[in-house]
Amino acid sequence: MMKEDYLGTLKSLLERARPRLAKSYRLEFKNCFGAVAGYVNGNIFMSCGRFGVALRLPPRVLEDLFDERGVSHLKYFPNGHVKKEYAVIPQHILQNQVRLKELVGKSVRYAVSR
Repeated sequence: MMKEDYLGTLKSLLERARPRLAKSYRLEFKNCFGAVAGYVNGNIFMSCGRFGVALRLPPRVLEDLFDERGVSHLKYFPNGHVKKEYAVIPQHILQNQVRLKELVGKSVRYAVSR
């Protein structure tokens, strides 16, 4: 998958989950370790790459999320370190409109509060 595909994935997820996000926040996308990262008001909140789609979330939310099937820790490289504030979100959650909207909202609020 090329970086344009990663960007397209992020944009289509946000279009489904939070279509008015760019009206409330400064929304940007930048290359990040071979992936594409989404930023709100200069803070990273999501990423898409070979690993899939990852969201930056508060510790309490991550704790519960990691108990769910298919949720994993983010590593940009196979032998790289774990990005502690991120969860790689499995397809079954990404396809659940209500869950996706809720998680993206929490991710945005967390990133903006940093």
